[in-house]
Amino acid sequence: MFTTPSGFSPHLACAEPGGEEEEEAPQEGPGPGACLADGPPITSASLDTLIQNLVPTADYYPEKAYVFTFLLSARLFIPPPELLSRVCELCIKQQQLDQSPLDTAKVRKFGPKILQLLTEWTETFPTDFRDETMVGHLKDFIHRIAPCDEAYWKTMNQMLQKLSQRLALMSKGEESIVKVSLNASSISDKLVAFKTKPPPIQKDILSFCNDPYTLAQQLTHVELEHLSHIGPEEFVQAFVQKDPLDGTQPCFSDQKKKTSNLEAYVRWFNRLCYLVATEICMPAKKKQRAQ
Repeated sequence: MFTTPSGFSPHLACAEPGGEEEEEAPQEGPGPGACLADGPPITSASLDTLIQNLVPTADYYPEKAYVFTFLLSARLFIPPPELLSRVCELCIKQQQLDQSPLDTAKVRKFGPKILQLLTEWTETFPTDFRDETMVGHLKDFIHRIAPCDEAYWKTMNQMLQKLSQRLALMSKGEESIVKVSLNASSISDKLVAFKTKPPPIQKDILSFCNDPYTLAQQLTHVELEHLSHIGPEEFVQAFVQKDPLDGTQPCFSDQKKKTSNLEAYVRWFNRLCYLVATEICMPAKKKQRAQ
């Protein structure tokens, strides 16, 4: 169970004073048992309650911190495609989007809010939308509300275009990771040969770049490039595999690990540490090492 303000347990629900929680039809706004809009922050709640708090209406939109925290943490208990499907279903029921004709005025008040949520989702967790099911849910839902305002078509196209560009950039970065890994294996073989038969002349790194400040700047740029490819969901997957939650089985436990960017950064950091330590230890005199 999470104990942070934005945390949740899949087994507990927000307590309502004066009695037990009863099942009710989906309502607009946070719904029964919700504590985000007017009350204190939620410390524990059922998954259904938290999903309902995520769903916007014409007069309600969840806090940005809640959207990020829930979308990140919920994947421990429900796959992103299923979560998006349930969000869409709640929106359809609450806004009566399954009726014909649609209430245009009502949809125009609600539309910008749900588009904002979907935009935040695609921008913060773009890797979720590598699954075609996710893209299908997104398109199907926007197609429901688009007849009420042509601007929704434009918003959807812009959203998908930015998402496609972001995913293409990430794929390119992952391809470079594979190339670097292959090069690293080749370098490891060369290091073995170096240990068995060292060259007569050894050069330190300052012989190639005699300004430590400039070298540090270049290494920082490389490090920031590695960091830019790491998504927050990779940290969740990495930590939950090492320390699984009691009594729960993460929904992605049987899937292939998707922490390649994080693992690549760890390898880079380790190589950088070895490089710095080696350069410091190469000079024989302490004064030279300090320099």
